[in-house]
Amino acid sequence: MLCRTANELYWMARHIERAENTARLLDVTYRMSLLPYEAIEPGLAWAEPWAVPLITSGLATAFYERFPELSAERVLRYMILDSGNPSSIYCCLRAARESARSVRGAITSEMYEDLNSAWLEMRGYDYNRIQATGVSEFLDWVKMRSHLFRGVTFGTMLRDEAYHFIRLGTHIERADNTARILDVKYHTLLPSAADVGGAVDYYQWSALLRSVSGFESYRKIYSDVITPLRVAELLILRQDMPRSLHSCMNFIHETLETLCDDNTREVERASGELHARLHYGRTDDIIKFGLHEYLMEFVDRISALGAEINRAFLAPTY
Repeated sequence: MLCRTANELYWMARHIERAENTARLLDVTYRMSLLPYEAIEPGLAWAEPWAVPLITSGLATAFYERFPELSAERVLRYMILDSGNPSSIYCCLRAARESARSVRGAITSEMYEDLNSAWLEMRGYDYNRIQATGVSEFLDWVKMRSHLFRGVTFGTMLRDEAYHFIRLGTHIERADNTARILDVKYHTLLPSAADVGGAVDYYQWSALLRSVSGFESYRKIYSDVITPLRVAELLILRQDMPRSLHSCMNFIHETLETLCDDNTREVERASGELHARLHYGRTDDIIKFGLHEYLMEFVDRISALGAEINRAFLAPTY
């Protein structure tokens, strides 16, 4: 396969997954913003709910360079409709559709038609229409379009190299997002230490689980109150949880084992090392090491793995 084709397929999948992740993050933020909120400890005003999606996505600096004050409308406009923000839902769907258009011969007609119709429908949205439709309803639409695309891909595509690069892009993006959103809960969502274990804390943990479609899974596995330790176990180490770090690394490592040859064994080794840490990891050791430190190390390593994938497959130098 040509490097250009592999690159477009990989980033097409990443952009679709990023649009869905952004929709999930905004949806949980919108729902949490409807709850009473008051920062009662000095210096914690930055933990205002609408700062969370910006912090999680690494967009806070870019946002404040353009907007002097934080507001729900500005964050929604910036992360949904802003053509100048490459991580906005608008830009992600546009980039995914352009990638699909440039490699139409490598994907099925159903896949292209699905992405094209999603992009054409997205162009018809402005902020007033989103408000009239309902913010949560629009974000659900984005998530359903992503689900539909994955379903069409799984149901129609030949299991060849093109399919593997799509799967690789999806799970690299998903792993990065899960690590970021879990880390942000520990550091920015809770306005007061006095709220730990209280109603606000419960709603925030349940909202976090819903943002990664993990609330029902948590109830089924643990049948108990929501605790940070068990949420960390579910979203980091449980390989039967589709959006956990372990599950994502299972897919990534398996795919790289299929794609790698003698020239790209270093990529396979790097993914195998990261996969082994999750496969043989224990929750107690993670908490002892420091959850924030563990998650930030994972984000750095998954980013480095993405760079290695880019060097080896998408822009090879050998």
